[in-house]
Amino acid sequence: MTTTTVNPVLRVAPASPAEAAAHFRASLAFHTDVSDVAAALAADGGPGFVLVDTRSTEAWDQGHVPGAVHLPTALVPERAAELLDPSVPVVTYCWGPGCNGAARAALALAELGYQVKEMLGGFEYWARESFEFETWQGRERRSPDPLTAPVGADDCGC
Repeated sequence: MTTTTVNPVLRVAPASPAEAAAHFRASLAFHTDVSDVAAALAADGGPGFVLVDTRSTEAWDQGHVPGAVHLPTALVPERAAELLDPSVPVVTYCWGPGCNGAARAALALAELGYQVKEMLGGFEYWARESFEFETWQGRERRSPDPLTAPVGADDCGC
């Protein structure tokens, strides 16, 4: 009797190139990452979007991206109109990859008519990639985590 070992990666066949291109194109319409947000925030003329921190006040005080608007997920329906211009795209973030608060806030904003993307990695990766952040005590910057950010280079090359 012959036993066949199934490759777990290819157990389900990859999508066709056209299907893969459509999927990844759609994914990029919904997501951005911390390094792209940092580059956009630093660009002359402004980023062209509003960055929204969707976490609690306690989390905001612990650290947030400079220039972000604080709008906790639970308050999006009642406060979005007073804080955000519907003609300006919004990028949401929360703690990090283990939190879906930014996705829930993005859903709530989209349902209110806003164009929205989610910043993958959230505040965790913002700090781990050594971008400056604000706390209730002032501005801080951590050393880059070599598992998340290139050491000795300006970007990862992707």
